[in-house]
Amino acid sequence: MIAMDKQAEAIEGSACAKVILCGEHAVVYGRPAIALPLPMLRARARIEPSHYAFTIFAPDVGAVVSAWRHTRRTRDPLARAALAALDLIGQKPPRATLIVTSDIPVGANLGSGAAVSVAIGRAIAAYFGYPLSAEEASQLAYEVEEIHHGSPSGIDNTVIAHERPVWFVRGRPPELLDSAIGDTLPLVIADTGITTPTRIPVGDVRAAWEREPERMERCFDAIAALVRSSREALERGDLEGLGRAMDANHALLQQLDVSCPELDALCAAARAAGALGAKMSGGGRGGNMIALARDAAHAVALCAALREAGAKRVICRARTVTTGDQPLPDLQI
Repeated sequence: MIAMDKQAEAIEGSACAKVILCGEHAVVYGRPAIALPLPMLRARARIEPSHYAFTIFAPDVGAVVSAWRHTRRTRDPLARAALAALDLIGQKPPRATLIVTSDIPVGANLGSGAAVSVAIGRAIAAYFGYPLSAEEASQLAYEVEEIHHGSPSGIDNTVIAHERPVWFVRGRPPELLDSAIGDTLPLVIADTGITTPTRIPVGDVRAAWEREPERMERCFDAIAALVRSSREALERGDLEGLGRAMDANHALLQQLDVSCPELDALCAAARAAGALGAKMSGGGRGGNMIALARDAAHAVALCAALREAGAKRVICRARTVTTGDQPLPDLQI
């Protein structure tokens, strides 16, 4: 999304957060996964003319980056995103200031890094009048994701750049799903408050796969079967079936040793409060879990139960139609 402030001669690009509904970790090994955008949480990049060399400010993390001092292959993620965008559109760093802000918690498995990269790419492209496509934005973000995660699957940058529910298989063109799938799903997201870099559990899974390839492949196949079941349940509006698949997916992720006691406790609390299903979401060892409510009103009740169980942040993703065509707004508690 692009916004222009003509009075200030500034341009802003933004990008949403995401959540993985099912299939994490196995997706790295060629199995499918489903991810949903979280449009209520966004990263923003605002670029405006300056008399000085191109500089990036990220006040949320206390970063000031003199992008012109970096090379194209820098390991600084902010500079890398900006220079990759400039390289794509054939421009040199302008005399401008780029200010990056974000609502998305860092290290919570909600796609903060990819969203920042997409927002930067969109702002810079719009500044030069270049029509950046979703695929180009996704590729820019993937390049930066390699800095954050080492060997990312590509699912985060894909769902964020397209801002649509995505059926994703690594190495294949993404399949964009009906936007209504995400809009009508009464989903609650709860943050453990524990920050673990995704590359750590991803690396541990890789090491386990190298030690025990047959066992790990069986686990990945079982996860893939649940992802397919989840899609079928979504398409026929079977929330109970989706919930069962989510519970089973979490059990398999526990077998991969990527959950943690805090995630397990929040999943148990959600189920005790009547959730149809609950699972960790993302890299694991902290970050977020997701719970499926019966409807929008139950989603609000689940938020309270998860808060009581120790969640540091709870987001209600329910947008179920209530009366007429007016959806229940996204809630952040």
